[in-house]
Amino acid sequence: MEQTKQIRLFLFSQHFADGLRVTLAIIAPSLAGAFLGDLESGINASLGALCLSISDAPGPLIHKRNGMFYCLAFVILMALLTGFLNHYIWTMGVLIAAATFFFSMFNIYGIRAASIATASLLIMILLMPVQLSSEKVLTLTLQIALGGMWYMAISMTFYLLIPYRPVQRALGDCIIETSKYLRIKSSLYDVRVDFKSAYDQLISQQSVVSDKQNMVRELLFKSRAINKESSFESRRLLVTFVETVDLFEQIMATWYNYEDLRKKYHSLNVLPKISVMIDGLANELLEIGQAIHSQSGYNSKINLMGRLSRFKQETEATLGSPLDFTLRKIIINMRDLGRRIDGLSRYFSEGREVEKTNLKRKDYLRFVPHQKINGALFLNNLNMQSSAFRHSLRVLITCLAGYILAKMIFTGEHSYWILMTIIIIMKPAYSLTRKKNMDRLTGTLLGAIIGLLLLYFIKDEKVLFGILVFCMLGTYTFVRVNYAVMVTFLTPYILILFHFLKLDVLDIAGERLIDTIIACLLSWIAMHFLFPDWESKNIKTTLLKVLQANLNYLKQLRMYFQQMQLNRVEYKLVRKDVFVSTANLSAALHRMQSEPKRRQQNQNEIYELVVLNHVLSSNIASLIGSAPQSNEVSSAYFRRIDGSIANLQDGIEKLSGLKSPEITRNGTTEKSAKTSGDFSALSQLNFIEKLSGDIKRIVGKIKPDKLLSQQ
Repeated sequence: MEQTKQIRLFLFSQHFADGLRVTLAIIAPSLAGAFLGDLESGINASLGALCLSISDAPGPLIHKRNGMFYCLAFVILMALLTGFLNHYIWTMGVLIAAATFFFSMFNIYGIRAASIATASLLIMILLMPVQLSSEKVLTLTLQIALGGMWYMAISMTFYLLIPYRPVQRALGDCIIETSKYLRIKSSLYDVRVDFKSAYDQLISQQSVVSDKQNMVRELLFKSRAINKESSFESRRLLVTFVETVDLFEQIMATWYNYEDLRKKYHSLNVLPKISVMIDGLANELLEIGQAIHSQSGYNSKINLMGRLSRFKQETEATLGSPLDFTLRKIIINMRDLGRRIDGLSRYFSEGREVEKTNLKRKDYLRFVPHQKINGALFLNNLNMQSSAFRHSLRVLITCLAGYILAKMIFTGEHSYWILMTIIIIMKPAYSLTRKKNMDRLTGTLLGAIIGLLLLYFIKDEKVLFGILVFCMLGTYTFVRVNYAVMVTFLTPYILILFHFLKLDVLDIAGERLIDTIIACLLSWIAMHFLFPDWESKNIKTTLLKVLQANLNYLKQLRMYFQQMQLNRVEYKLVRKDVFVSTANLSAALHRMQSEPKRRQQNQNEIYELVVLNHVLSSNIASLIGSAPQSNEVSSAYFRRIDGSIANLQDGIEKLSGLKSPEITRNGTTEKSAKTSGDFSALSQLNFIEKLSGDIKRIVGKIKPDKLLSQQ
């Protein structure tokens, strides 16, 4: 059953849908050309479709359209320049140097712009060995342009026919990853599970959930058709996503000192039962996510609230009634989670009315980042302090080295594969380049073995063509999922394609492997010795953002206690910043851990800050969600909150090395108010003040000169 669900999930995934669309769009021009007796023109058009598909990243319709339009313009420009300049080694060398630097700088504009850059460089590299007359260059460029326009038309048509499917898939993915986060959290109660390992997984999974939430925000809030709430489907997608984020906050907010819990209740055998109950909630959440993802029906197989009530009764019968405060709070939290998960299942109630949210389009747009595309940003990054500039120089020098080797030493017919591999695997971060490097090597070797075995044992051309299409589908399905798997599909795809073109496949396989090794070696040398960009030198900005986000979170808590109400939009914006910045810090730590040991400066301190900030944000969320409902708040509350704010402000000032004009010190001002008598809230505020003090202390251990921020 589980395998069947996973297969179904894959077949309904956005990655598989994209792979199927890209495969059909690329293969159609070649088949049409073969049918009309002009295979060469068909292949050229397929090349244009391939380049456009690289820029067709998931996102709102307007971003997809604009991205593909600019990609087509750059591809046409690079096809013309390459066709006119590739007759001479030195002119081609100048073009390679200029293009690799210029397009590598596109990383400053985000992922979509970087994919446009990759497509533009790819067409240049593929056309390098094709020397034609001026008239034929124009014809070739026209055919590539027509292929690109064909792909653009196909992509836009698919989107217009099924506008909600990308959002449904992204929302389903988000809920599925949230269920995994809840499942990991359930393991914290299980005394048989190693606590540190489980907690590391929890922090890592928070990054995944944050990425999925950002994807849904992009698709929902930047799509005018959806955020205008013009239909039942758009409204329920919005409401379900808002409920999912609220659910994730509540999961985060249910924080305890799990190591103390394990010691306290170890002999009572109650924690494993709690773990099983929370795991059951995670299973139910997973079922909902899978149903939304695959656009299928959902029927709960268990009565969540009834099961939780029975658990409470059984626990009271075993341990005696009433239960102590901690166990009672855990059970209440589980029931709240159960109600929220039940609420998510309302997505499937077709007959129900979905209320419009109170947010306006300008409010939605505040939840998503807006990348400005302008020349000023490009010019401002033309200095050695910019990581994008140093990365562009690395790519330029490495590509020139690869070009010289291809022309002077490794002069095979397909030696352009050296440059192609370099532009694909070289990324601004060392850890990403290292992973791409290893994936490329292993995928190429495995793919070459598979391709040669297929060609040796299978002689039927129709069967080989079917395998070719299957390998294409695998290549374009996994291109954004798993690079190693993608390359494993890509290599036999290329070998079978060259087999149909009547070329020596064994020689091509050997040449491809040698070119890959050369490119990977050059990339490895460049990342180590050409303006290296170690994560420890870039993490200061990420740390400051986390501290500032939690500082703003504390200020929201203080405001709540002052007014006993929240500005929901402002609160959710602050909460989103906390989720995103904490996830970014966790991701930065993981990147650092994959770098050479001698480059991992302040690793222990940064790990402690990741954990402490996660615990801090969880406790703030918990207090906001369960604060005493009274207009009379103890002055001690404000002393604790102001002390916590002062600690974080001190930490920010120590880390930045200067007092920021944006930071206003609140001090420890007392408010004239009566005591509410809520001892648990005051205890939690004491704990928050201690956490903020620990953060301040650890920040003080980090030497500012070892955290050179890259602005």
